[in-house]
Amino acid sequence: MKKIMFYCQYLSGMGHLVRSLEIVRSLMKDFQVYFINGGPIIQGFEMPPQVRLIRLPALWLEDGKFTVGDSSLSVEEVKEIRKYQLIEAFDRVQPDCFITEFFPFGRHKLFFELIPLMEHIKSTSPATKIVCSLRDVIGKESVPAEEEAICYLMNQYFDLLLFHSDKNFQNFTETFSKHQDIKSEIRHTGFVNQCNSQNVFGIEDYWGRKNLEVVKILVSVGGGRIGYELLETVVKASSILEKEIPHTIKIFTGPFMPEEKIVKLKKSALNKDNICIEMYTSQLIGYMKTADISISLSGYNTTMNVLSTGVRAILVPIGHDHQDKEQLVRTKKLEKLGIVDCIHPQDLVASHLAEKILSCLNQKSIVHSSQAFDLQGAEKTTTFLKEFLDRKVPVNTSVLSKHWRTENAMSH
Repeated sequence: MKKIMFYCQYLSGMGHLVRSLEIVRSLMKDFQVYFINGGPIIQGFEMPPQVRLIRLPALWLEDGKFTVGDSSLSVEEVKEIRKYQLIEAFDRVQPDCFITEFFPFGRHKLFFELIPLMEHIKSTSPATKIVCSLRDVIGKESVPAEEEAICYLMNQYFDLLLFHSDKNFQNFTETFSKHQDIKSEIRHTGFVNQCNSQNVFGIEDYWGRKNLEVVKILVSVGGGRIGYELLETVVKASSILEKEIPHTIKIFTGPFMPEEKIVKLKKSALNKDNICIEMYTSQLIGYMKTADISISLSGYNTTMNVLSTGVRAILVPIGHDHQDKEQLVRTKKLEKLGIVDCIHPQDLVASHLAEKILSCLNQKSIVHSSQAFDLQGAEKTTTFLKEFLDRKVPVNTSVLSKHWRTENAMSH
């Protein structure tokens, strides 16, 4: 059985981790998978036991600066430890394939560990294939110099790009202007959708027996580092909705929402028996399947859940910073297709949200939306990698010579 190492670093939210896990669930059926996790621990989020977990000292971003999980170590000490731990893990495992999640299209703050690792792989294990796993929208509009750097990194180190999108919805050429300069193979896998089989509960288990006859509203904001303003507005909108419809609201704040914001949110909902606030659930799809409406940000994984379940949905495209257009691009396309309703962040007020909810509830759910999109991204990723790694490539001395010339030129 061939071995795959999968590197995942989530710096702000948890979307990259969730998507990576779904890919890994599929890969582990045909490969021995070693998963490198560089982010903070999320309580309740579990890796399949068949996957061998390599946990790096945690790093994440707060206000644009690195934060470490171990307070006894400085950021620079953690960086140094991680750099050598990655190389040691690679040498120990000797994988047939090394996958980076999102890098080099992002994660440039991790050059300190990824460039030494890439150089090490190329110099000590040239037969190991290096693959990039990339979501449907890059999000940030890169300046020409940054795009050139991405092309250089792809051409220098990578053998394959797996673009996790339905090509009829979002083609790689739309998200990266210098696509023609990338020399490695590019494959559209379809969207990576979370596995539905894990949700085995009935509607009562999610919402309680007393709420079966009322409107069930699900609200989520992914990891929770962004999106508090949406949750706050939902609580305020509930007071308006009470005059129109009996309803219950289930809010998931996300594991990374600051404690002081959670306390503030619970205080605002203190006397509202119809609002339940929790941090995290591994059963979000189950809630979506049984909800009358879902209100959320429009990150990759939540959007895929909306498409696969056909739930009525209101999406609020809030980016991690003013340059982050990922959620906006995805939402505008889906809104144009009539699949979701959208509220732009600047229009997020309680009266408008309540009006949107009532309007959305009067619409039919998009029960066949899953059939309109290719949601087999995880399975196709496995298929593509099996084909790619099974190819019999003869030793090409000219390619080896080219690699030597490139390294020699870089050293000068």
